Amino acid sequence: MSQIQERISQDVNNNKVVIYMKGTPEMPRCGFSAATVQVLQSLNVPFKAVDVLADPEIWQGVKEFSDWPTIPQVFIGGQFVGGCDIVREMHAKGELAPLLQKEETTQA
Repeated sequence: MSQIQERISQDVNNNKVVIYMKGTPEMPRCGFSAATVQVLQSLNVPFKAVDVLADPEIWQGVKEFSDWPTIPQVFIGGQFVGGCDIVREMHAKGELAPLLQKEETTQA
């Protein structure tokens, strides 16, 4: 496992919720990242954000790690959940909050 893959694995496994995004939650640099952060913030869930624009190796590495070609990418409980469309759809269907709550009780 490369150093980048190991770093991603540690982030994903050591944080309940991780979003790999363009920009930061305070200053998203794409609409998809902004929309995904908005969903997570609306659920009042703490999350770790990683700005892929700050490190091209992370940007490429996370796409390889998840086998998913686009950014943002959300991981919950060490598992890849999806990107913007999937997170928004799960939220609209009421599936995201229970998943996050389950993770809170599992790792509390």
